[in-house]
Amino acid sequence: QVQLVESGGGLVQAGDSLRLSCAASGRTFSSYTMGWFRQAPGKEREFVAAISWIRWSESSTVYADSVKGRFTISRDDAKNTVYLQMNSLKPEDTAVYYCAAAWRMALRLGASSYPYWGQGTQVAVSS
Repeated sequence: QVQLVESGGGLVQAGDSLRLSCAASGRTFSSYTMGWFRQAPGKEREFVAAISWIRWSESSTVYADSVKGRFTISRDDAKNTVYLQMNSLKPEDTAVYYCAAAWRMALRLGASSYPYWGQGTQVAVSS
């Protein structure tokens, strides 16, 4: 089992950048596929990005089309942390951002595939 704590959210202007962090407990973090999801008010939770536990794969990351080229997911297994670098933020990126984990799972976009979740961090982008 793994516990996740997100941080790094805040209020920024359109065009600004933010880096979200998700710190995980436990000694087996390197064996978890990690994902970022977001949920805007009145909308369903949606996939943002994921990074595989298999780092030597050419397909180790995947992104939603809406963030491709602007967001970058990365991980530091030595620090038990996954990051989401968000550049060129837009007002439509405003949401609560959640970190999620799944043990040795292939990259998947569905929220139901991830059994472990953090509490979320708010990102607000003003125009």
